[in-house]
Formats: sequence, C-alpha cells, structure tokens
Amino acid sequence: MQFGKHFIDLSQSHVMGILNVTPDSFSDGGKHASVTQAVEHALRMLEEGATFIDIGGESTRPGAPDVSLQEELDRTIPVIEAVAKRSECVISIDTSKAEVMREAVKAGAGLINDVRALQEPGALEAAASTNVPVCLMHMKGQPRTMQNNPEYNDVIKEVGHFLMERARACEQAGIPQETILFDPGYGFGKSLEHNYALVKHLPRIMSLGYPVLVGMSRKSMIGNLLNRKVDERLAGSISLATIVAQMGAQIIRVHDVKETADAVNIVKMLNTIK
Repeated sequence: MQFGKHFIDLSQSHVMGILNVTPDSFSDGGKHASVTQAVEHALRMLEEGATFIDIGGESTRPGAPDVSLQEELDRTIPVIEAVAKRSECVISIDTSKAEVMREAVKAGAGLINDVRALQEPGALEAAASTNVPVCLMHMKGQPRTMQNNPEYNDVIKEVGHFLMERARACEQAGIPQETILFDPGYGFGKSLEHNYALVKHLPRIMSLGYPVLVGMSRKSMIGNLLNRKVDERLAGSISLATIVAQMGAQIIRVHDVKETADAVNIVKMLNTIK
C-alpha cells in the first residue's frame, strides 16, 4: 500500500509506534509534551523496529475531555513536521477532525487513523482530498461514555457490518478501496469478553478483504484480566501482539516497540519455515 511517498508491503506484520503528544493519555500522557521530546521518542521507536509512527493530540481514553481544533493542531503539526524532516517513515495522524487531517498530510503524514471512522463533520471529504490511506475504527458510543455497559448481540458480526458500511461511505466519497484499513477498536465500547472475542475471531474481520490494524497495547483488557497496572502490562501486550501477528494482522499499534518487534520478527521467521 502506498502511504504518501512510502510504499509498505503489507503481506507481513509491521509495528506502529504510539506517540501521544497529550497531557492525559492513559499510558504515557505528558511524557512527550515538547517537540524535542516527541521527536526523540519517535526516532527511538524507529531504531527499535517501528515502520509507522502514530501521532495523536487528543486522548480517546474513557472519560477523556474534548480538545479544541487549534490546540490539537498546535500539539501535532510541529511534531509531524519535525519527524518528517528527521526520518523516512510513515507518519500516521490519529485524529477525527477534518482540518487536522488536511494540515497533518500537508506537514508529512501518510496515513489518517480515525477512531470515529470519518463520521465527524467534513472528515470524509477531507480524507478524500488528501489522497492518503485511511484507517477506520469501530467505536460504540463516544469516549466519555463508551464503556458504560456496552452490549452486542454478535460483536464480531456487528463490528464487521459497521466497518463495511463505513468502507462503502468512503468509496462513495472518492476514497479508493485499496487505501482503506480496518481497526476492530479494542477497548472502545467493548466489555472484556467482547475484546477477547474480537481477538479470537480476528480472522473473520480480516476476511472482509481490508488490511487490519490492531491496538491492544497496555489496555484495560489486559489489566482487568490479569490484575495488572498500566506499567505492568508488557507481557500481556506482547502475548496479544504475537497472537495477532500469527493470524496475519498487518499493523500492530504499540507503546513497547522493541519488545513487540522482537515478537513479530520471531513470527516472521516461523512463517518462512516450510
């Protein structure tokens, strides 16, 4: 798939490093607040094996407050520009705002990663105008309320149906089918059982015909199952990353790049053995 000026072979799994330039993200809020700190962390993740760097300026953790357009632009655009100057990687912008999408791609982003699946005002049109791939994520509700007793009759079927509907909307807006990725949205309006059902049955989502991005790193689906605090979830994160890599997930979005890249490289080696 072509991500801006970079072509990435999605026949194997790639690691996406998370770079939150926010004060309140659930795992690393405030750690990369300055442009210098953010760029240093991005370069470190690239050295550790990341193919993608996902830059976000608004936390989407449960209960997170909204961020104004200008504040999100001020947080993300200087970092995107600086990372683009210092590296040859695919930069992803984690946003739902149309104007942030446009400005991020102008600054050097090659992927739009939207937890709201381009449903905000003007987002579809903005994404189509940028000519870069989009990742559509499933979320039930909104970040402030999404974990208030989410219910499904068939979580796999309903997530898949939503993603296909959004893909059709994208295609009608002029976004080519071959530039669309799916994200099941682990932790976004799902119970513990829903999340693990989406892991076990990820091949059903993959069978819809679109590359898949997964993000489970350090999330509560690990903490609540294993009774581990956020900074104690590395083993769980690596276990899940290994499982989805074995299933063939194309992009694995993580905080712990070095350890995840090691796990993914072992899976890749196993896949070469006849």
